[in-house]
Amino acid sequence: MTCNVGKTEQVIRIVTGVIFFLIGAMAGLSPWGSGTAYVIGTVALITGLTRFCPLWKGLGINTCVKKTW
Repeated sequence: MTCNVGKTEQVIRIVTGVIFFLIGAMAGLSPWGSGTAYVIGTVALITGLTRFCPLWKGLGINTCVKKTW
């Protein structure tokens, strides 16, 4: 897997994942709502930690900065 998620986007995805996990745990949502929040949080965390997003690859988007030295 090649990097296609930049540093800024990585931080945003990790923070978003944690927020969705907290929403799922503390917001008093229905089981479907909590499950949805957990799934969104998991996807955001995994793509943030690995710096790879399959959707971005499919769309040809790459926010990862290439080193030129």
